[in-house]
Amino acid sequence: MFTSVPSFQKIHDIQRQRVPVTAFIVCAGAGAIATAMLNQPWPAIAGGLAGLYLLFAVKVVQPWEKVALLRLGRYVGLRGPGLFFIVPVFEAISPHVDQRVRVHSVTAESTLTRDTVPVNVDAIVFWMVWNAEKAILEVESFIEAINLSAQTALRESIGRHELAQMITERELLGHELQRILDEKTNPWGITVHSVEIRDVRIPQSLEDAMSRQAQAERERQARIILGQAETEISEKFVSAASAYTENPVALHLRAMNMLYEAIKERGSMVIVPSSAVETMGLGGTLATAAIGKQV
Repeated sequence: MFTSVPSFQKIHDIQRQRVPVTAFIVCAGAGAIATAMLNQPWPAIAGGLAGLYLLFAVKVVQPWEKVALLRLGRYVGLRGPGLFFIVPVFEAISPHVDQRVRVHSVTAESTLTRDTVPVNVDAIVFWMVWNAEKAILEVESFIEAINLSAQTALRESIGRHELAQMITERELLGHELQRILDEKTNPWGITVHSVEIRDVRIPQSLEDAMSRQAQAERERQARIILGQAETEISEKFVSAASAYTENPVALHLRAMNMLYEAIKERGSMVIVPSSAVETMGLGGTLATAAIGKQV
């Protein structure tokens, strides 16, 4: 599918016909007035013929357009922009060629990636005619040619990439398409400025499967991180145990601090065996303070 962004081409076509139609009306009107004043038919006939000639001879080209002038089937040259005249019957002009940057949308539906995943890809192609003479004389219909070339290049590029690359490396895919199209269209006088990948759509079932896979991967990473944390904590406990074994006073001070932290909050109750208190060597003062807090 290849669609063009809506333009004002029809409006420009109407504006392009205003000058010759106006010239025809002026000549015919002047002839009619002269006929009425002179009471002779020939001014009206002459005015009508002159207006009819100008209707087909006057041509107007917009500032961004070019046309090819053909005289008896031979290429004469380019004309435009602006106003110019041709000799009817003997001379003719080609369709107007717009030389502005154009934006087209191209779609590749149900195309298989390298890992055999069906995808629908939407892309935007920015291109322009830089040589109107080549675009008119070298290719029959350059718009249709770009249409087929863009679709073919997009499908070929999809087949050479895996789905993950297409999703994460859209810019690289666009550069590759731009290079392929530009090499093909340059001999026609057309250059492709850029290609942008707008959307990559995959089947809903595959999207759900990828979502579950990503969730399982995140859970696996969370468990690995938790296991690493437990390992680090156990290593710290081993180091602390070695330090306390070599220094019993440090162990007693740590026990006192833990007991103090437990009983300092109001309304808390801590039951400590007397043997543990005696072993830590806390003394009667700390035991009395603990009993007082419990009451």
